[in-house]
Amino acid sequence: MSTVDPSLIPLAILPAPVPPALIRSRPPQPSIPQTKPDRDALLDAIRRGMAREKAVPPLGMEELRRRATEALAASGLADSYLDYAVVIVNNESWRDALAAVPFERRLLLMPKCLREENRCPAPFDEFGLLCKQCGLCSIQDFQAEAERLGYAVLVAEGSALVMAMVQTGQIEAIVGVSCMPVLEKTFPHVQAAAIPAVAVPLLQDDCIDTTVDVDWVWDYIHLQAADRSRRLDLGGLHDTVKSWFAEAALEEVMGPPEGHAEEVARRWLAGDGRRWRPFLSAAVYAAMRDDENPAADATLRRIAIAVECFHKASLVHDDIEDGDTERYGEPTLCGAHGVPIALNVGDVLIGEGYRLLAEAGLDGDRVRAAVREAASAQRLLCRGQGAELAWSRDPAPLSSRQVLEIFRLKTAPAFDVALQLGAIAADCAADCADVLRAYSNAVGIAYQIKDDLDDLVDDAGLVRGAASRPSVVIALGAERARGDDRQFLAGLAAGRPNGTFTADRLRAAIRAAKADEKAALLLEAYKEEAVRALDGLADATLKGLLRRIVARIFNELSFAGYCREQEATARSREAAGAEAAQPAMQA
Repeated sequence: MSTVDPSLIPLAILPAPVPPALIRSRPPQPSIPQTKPDRDALLDAIRRGMAREKAVPPLGMEELRRRATEALAASGLADSYLDYAVVIVNNESWRDALAAVPFERRLLLMPKCLREENRCPAPFDEFGLLCKQCGLCSIQDFQAEAERLGYAVLVAEGSALVMAMVQTGQIEAIVGVSCMPVLEKTFPHVQAAAIPAVAVPLLQDDCIDTTVDVDWVWDYIHLQAADRSRRLDLGGLHDTVKSWFAEAALEEVMGPPEGHAEEVARRWLAGDGRRWRPFLSAAVYAAMRDDENPAADATLRRIAIAVECFHKASLVHDDIEDGDTERYGEPTLCGAHGVPIALNVGDVLIGEGYRLLAEAGLDGDRVRAAVREAASAQRLLCRGQGAELAWSRDPAPLSSRQVLEIFRLKTAPAFDVALQLGAIAADCAADCADVLRAYSNAVGIAYQIKDDLDDLVDDAGLVRGAASRPSVVIALGAERARGDDRQFLAGLAAGRPNGTFTADRLRAAIRAAKADEKAALLLEAYKEEAVRALDGLADATLKGLLRRIVARIFNELSFAGYCREQEATARSREAAGAEAAQPAMQA
């Protein structure tokens, strides 16, 4: 029997590390929506409201409150978040005006409380914190990126110095990060100055080791007038793409299914799915064509459905190869119909994908380019899956970097082909192909790391991850653990579960080795690697779009619960704090 030599699997190239502060899991204060998806839903509702009813800043408080109340209702959030929503409405009202100001005429203003207070080596002078670039907090990354773009940067509290810079004409716009009390105090001054100013609220007001929605800050820092993607309603576009996969909608594009195999394939294609990959094709196409209504474009619909055909086929084959009869609590195709039918349906979906590319209405050169991209992605994906299957047949220890390389081969091509086909359909692939590939590599690896972190809260996911496929979290644990935990995790990383295995035992060993924290940092590093890959893009619209998409894909993950014990720890701390505060209140 042939075996695989683990040393033949190359090592992934690791991205630059990110500050641990980016994954601090402190809960927000009660006056701020408690989860990232809720905050993103509120921002999305506010942006949709702005698209329906244009705003001319500065807005008065009455209008700010009206718009904020409407957005809270639209996103299903309580009125207790009204003050926070008012700040976000005010930010969005200035968005276009901020985008029109050159980077070199903008100020990035940050509070020193974003630092890790007990470990920060930076001194202060009369202008604020002098960052030492130690990598312990998010200040370093924000400052480095803003200064690269041309911003002036201050890490300081107080409005006097800022207003002095505004009055001298040095600064024409402000991007800020601040707590809610400071925002409330400075609001009248900024409104009176009538300069473009946005301020992302800190999630806590206690002035110590605070956190912020990093992607929001990143988005505002990079705003440019040339970026037309800001007009794209990504939530609405995603909903539109999902609607293309209703059975009636598929039949409208693909014709009625013929025979049992096509009927099963069509039902499988219409089944549940996030539709990230066809959404990526549609988003790139819409951005590059400046098309705010891509739903009407028959070419795009065929391209997007082809992308999902390829993806669904890969899932069918993946489940067969892994012997999985369930996925997310539902029967897989091979679990419901058996391996022979599932194998045949997977092949049908691949054939349908290529048929749709041929019938999409592209000219000859673009058809050839589309087929080449689809075939190349299929080949790379199979190489990655092949490496994993070879490992499963004859398991041996893999380093975390080898696991990441398997992730890159297995997952990145599905994102890359979606982006490349969208660019080909928009007739702009020649200008962005290399950047899209680098971006897809980073997004693909990050997506698989996210999947491994998701497994930590699901016993079935942990057992599956330990038993049948390489896991970067387990590989990191094997590299970092000590004592019995090291032997236990090393055995799992080499595909050798032992008699002491339970999901709770594995979760505890991973937590003790801090492998979950390391994996979460890697996830953030690859997300930032994806954003930095976009520096090579000349088109501001595509660059802005792809930055927004990183946040949209990954903000479903909440790190606050990736270890169940963290929730208990947080509750214990809250109880201890309340108990300590009680005597003081009584006094």
